[in-house]
Amino acid sequence: MIFILKKNSMWTNLAKFILSKKQFLPATFILITFFLGYKATNVKLAFNPGKILPTTDSTYIAYQKFEQKFGEDGNAMVLGVKSPRLFKKDFFNNWQFLNNELQKLKGIKKVLSITNLPLLAKDTIHRKFKFNPISDHPIQNQSDLDSIKNILSQQPFYEGLLFNLDKDATIIAITFDDGVMQTPARNKLINKIQNLVKNFENVENVKIHLSGLPYIKSVVSALVAKEFILFLGLSILISAIILFLFYRSWAMIFYPILLVLFGVIWSVGFMASCGYEITLLTGVIPPLMVIIGIPNSILIINKYKGELQNGQDKIEALRITIQKISLTTFIANLTTAIGFGVLYFTNSDVLKEFGITAAIGVMLTWMIFLVMLPIILGYLKIEKESKEVKTNIFDGFLNKIIEIVIRKRKWVYIGVLFLLIFGAIGVSKISTNGFVVDDLPKNDPVYQDLKFFEATFKGVLPLEFSIDAKRKNGIIKLYNLKKIEKLDQLIHQYPEFGKSFSINNVLKYTSQTFYNGKPAFYRLPNEMEKDFILLYVANTGKQNNLMNNFLDEDKQTTRITFQMKDVGSEKVNQLLVDLKPKVNAIFNPAKYNVNITGPVVMYVKGTNYLLKNLRQSLLLAVFLIAMIMLVLFRSFKMIIISLVPNLIPLFITAGLMGYFGLALKPSTVLIFSIALGIASDQTIYFLTRYQQELLSGFSVQQIVSKTIKETGLSMIYTAIILFFGFGVFAFSTFGGTVALGTLLAITLVLSMLFNLIFLPAILLTFSKKQS
Repeated sequence: MIFILKKNSMWTNLAKFILSKKQFLPATFILITFFLGYKATNVKLAFNPGKILPTTDSTYIAYQKFEQKFGEDGNAMVLGVKSPRLFKKDFFNNWQFLNNELQKLKGIKKVLSITNLPLLAKDTIHRKFKFNPISDHPIQNQSDLDSIKNILSQQPFYEGLLFNLDKDATIIAITFDDGVMQTPARNKLINKIQNLVKNFENVENVKIHLSGLPYIKSVVSALVAKEFILFLGLSILISAIILFLFYRSWAMIFYPILLVLFGVIWSVGFMASCGYEITLLTGVIPPLMVIIGIPNSILIINKYKGELQNGQDKIEALRITIQKISLTTFIANLTTAIGFGVLYFTNSDVLKEFGITAAIGVMLTWMIFLVMLPIILGYLKIEKESKEVKTNIFDGFLNKIIEIVIRKRKWVYIGVLFLLIFGAIGVSKISTNGFVVDDLPKNDPVYQDLKFFEATFKGVLPLEFSIDAKRKNGIIKLYNLKKIEKLDQLIHQYPEFGKSFSINNVLKYTSQTFYNGKPAFYRLPNEMEKDFILLYVANTGKQNNLMNNFLDEDKQTTRITFQMKDVGSEKVNQLLVDLKPKVNAIFNPAKYNVNITGPVVMYVKGTNYLLKNLRQSLLLAVFLIAMIMLVLFRSFKMIIISLVPNLIPLFITAGLMGYFGLALKPSTVLIFSIALGIASDQTIYFLTRYQQELLSGFSVQQIVSKTIKETGLSMIYTAIILFFGFGVFAFSTFGGTVALGTLLAITLVLSMLFNLIFLPAILLTFSKKQS
């Protein structure tokens, strides 16, 4: 006998327990909901989302060592403006006023702009360098401002970093106090900055562009918080409308929605209890619980109404419903949970938290529906429908499917073959690519502002080089400085890179200053000049020593920062591969340790890591679901039959991604394991019923026809809920969330059609009992 029948006694006992404790169980569940609801109120918005790379990854370790030596990078916010009035007195003074007001804000460490630019000067008496601000008071007349502009034109150290005179553009760079960007104070501080910016824009009627990693992260976290509520509300609204259209009963809307909200509260309460925070991924868990949970109510209600229709009284109908629906819904929800749960094995904090919370949330929501909904139905008055009135708008559709499956299977296989070819062509067009801000639409201000900085200053994203000379004071040897210069020239051959910032820039600046500020001397000093200059540098003191930003204490290791455009992970991967042998040709790996690191590399390596591990997670999901099918149906043939109708829709979806230019990236690769877990539910509903009917003695054709009629309606209802439920994500601000929702909606509808048409066709073809 099959697994289902062997476990009948367990589910019978469960049904008896639920129905005998119908006063105790609701009270218990309500108390648990209040407790987890209290926990849920403590859930926090992630200001520093979990790390993608595991702490054992070599790239992560290298980045941590880099930060320990040189401090946290990517901690600057930038305000950019481009205006022909930049060097007009009133505009300049207002820009200076904005600079000063920003400096007064609590949490800001330093504000740097052309209005307070520290110019290096030579103190010949004390043989040291000192800094003098380019201006420390409002400009009184235009001639003074013309002089400042002339001074700036002789500052190659800052050109391309803080200003671009050719384009009448400049930047205010803001650095923050340590740790403030990882606290809730970040959003308040960013809001204050934005208010000051708006005031300036209103006065000068000009656009200020905001960017930098702290700003981008802050905007994203604020949008996540907004969408957390928005999509929960939309998913509930969509579910309520669909339930009303299906059942035309307010009770059939209110109670399923109430119970699914229990599931949301339990899931968020669990998330808070584990110390997890709301991120771009975990923020979609509440609407996911609604979308995935409501189909449980449809299966239970339909089964209960069916038993009433067959003449059973309420108690017997509920007992049979729990007994018959328990295992089917358990396995179906388990496969869905597996689709999420396999993300735990990626070893990525972001995906582990999402995967484990979603998986446990799915099973908790299933338990709530299985226990609570039958008890609630027992108290409701549900009229028995006349058999003559038992018609449905989908009955004709299901009859047509039966006709196709039985009489036109050849055309079913031809159609599937055509779709496979269609999918294969699309898959060949897929690229693997991700951008730092590609989750934001092109008309989003953050995206547009980033493009402003790329066009005007060639980007604001830092790519870092760490060069270890392997001996004390080795990095400041002239031959090593010349190697750094070669590296700088090499990198600037690539149009993706902008201004560099390194010890060479500092030495060039000190050389220019040593020779009384003449731009012609902005160059590397020779060996003799270097000794004089380093003497001046040593006398300057640590606080004003620019070299401290680029050297470790032993002067053995240095950093070079290149500003670059957001060119995508695919392009960065190509650049890294192309650069490695060229960098090794300059810095012999036997004598130097050179690491390319920084936020750009961390993002790209994280993307590569996720894509690799998510593919493995998909294979793991396939294996685990196959094992469930083996235990459930005790047949290797049934494993193949059950998996194929769900894997082909995934292949077609991948093809659609290729046709529409949707690249494989962390947000889109998630689709496949999640869709496989959810889509397998439909297969389980169908095959479970099919296996039960095999004992009836009817022919396979009759059994398939009956199974399509009895399970088809619930499968269609479920698919509609899932389609519109995931479809609400199309309204997201984030491209990844839009792609996740849209592609999941399409995939699950395809899976429903394959499970209603292709699956029974396979059963008829390969069954030995075919008549």
